[in-house]
Amino acid sequence: MSFFTRSQPVRNTPEALYSRGTSEYQNGNYKKAQSFYTRLKEEYPLHELSVLATLGIADSYFSRKEYADAQTAYRDFTTFYPTNENVPYALYQLGMCHFMEIEAVDRDQTELINARREFEKLVARFPQSKFSILAEKKIRECKTKMAEHEFYIGNFYYKQKKYAAALQRFEVIAREYPGVGLDLKVESYIEETKKRLEAEEKSKQLKEEKARAKAEAKEKAGANAEVKVQDKAEAGEKEKVQTEGSEAKAKTEEAVTKSDAEIKDGSKEAATP
Repeated sequence: MSFFTRSQPVRNTPEALYSRGTSEYQNGNYKKAQSFYTRLKEEYPLHELSVLATLGIADSYFSRKEYADAQTAYRDFTTFYPTNENVPYALYQLGMCHFMEIEAVDRDQTELINARREFEKLVARFPQSKFSILAEKKIRECKTKMAEHEFYIGNFYYKQKKYAAALQRFEVIAREYPGVGLDLKVESYIEETKKRLEAEEKSKQLKEEKARAKAEAKEKAGANAEVKVQDKAEAGEKEKVQTEGSEAKAKTEEAVTKSDAEIKDGSKEAATP
């Protein structure tokens, strides 16, 4: 036997690999834990512990806050092992992947919507599971956050005096998110928004009436002016006719006078010897 002969490495059993992975995970060494779970899956893909190793890999991603990879891993678990007793847990964690990435109330709420959807799927499929109880609490939190987001947008419109849009948002909260802690505030805003809408509508009607009255007055003034112009034209024409008549009469009288004078002059000449 040679002391320089390298001995073959001892192959770990599925149990040993899973145990080491779990130990590393509990000690917070998530990446190292994931490596043991991955080895278990690769070396013993058909072993029953390979199923739990798949879940261990997903948990390792989640604990390292790599939520996109964790989502994929949890979803794969529910797809490949749909009858496994840990499916409710995987569904809950899938919802939590979205929940942990929820943004501020004034940002995009896609993750919030996705989180609520995943929790509701869990409750619908496994209503008796202890994870469904946890999911129901998260659903309430999601609804509260959704209501706060709607209120944020509604209040923004309210401050911009876009009362119709604001009222729509406030009414959504009252209708879809009752009992989340915003009832009294939303009720107050709805009442005040309706008052401002009514005042806005009255002001609008008053402006329309004033504009209509102004248009009617302008139209009437235009008609009166047209009549005056027509009357003036008619008066001018009449005056012209009268002037022409007077001139004609004067010319006639002048002609008659001239004729009489000529006749008189003719008579005098005839009488002279």
